[in-house]
Amino acid sequence: MKIGIIIIFNNNEAQFEKCFFIEQINAFKTIELCLVDNNSKDKTLQLLKDVKEACSSQVSIVEIKKHSSEDAAKRAGARYLFSQFNLRHIGFINVNASHIKGEHLNTLIEDVCKNQEFIINFNIETIKGQEVKQTLFKNIFSVVDYLKSIKTHTNFNNLNPSV
Repeated sequence: MKIGIIIIFNNNEAQFEKCFFIEQINAFKTIELCLVDNNSKDKTLQLLKDVKEACSSQVSIVEIKKHSSEDAAKRAGARYLFSQFNLRHIGFINVNASHIKGEHLNTLIEDVCKNQEFIINFNIETIKGQEVKQTLFKNIFSVVDYLKSIKTHTNFNNLNPSV
């Protein structure tokens, strides 16, 4: 089962290690990435285009021309993924928010790639426990929050993500 991940970038050239990113994406073929550039003024967009060129079958880019809120950027990525792929599980990472919380983008990408099956299972269990039917945009989960929850969840004791 594939998982979609929206990664929101805004002036993240310094945190972005292109070669590592490409290596992780190529190692795991069951992830569809939607890289959203939220009007970056540095070379972030060019780095994202380089990644897309190297991993074209798994990477899409959504370019937002005017800086938007996290929710608007997340919705733009979700609309794209929902319209292009038949994905039931879509998460997001806001690089700037994660960086503020002390999470490094490389660590997050590595954890997502290694633990995607656990993330999907955790998402299924979370959705089952909700009383309200999920809508298109309410069904998108925070990857950072899920990785932290999975680490402490009793059904996933053997999982040990680095976040």
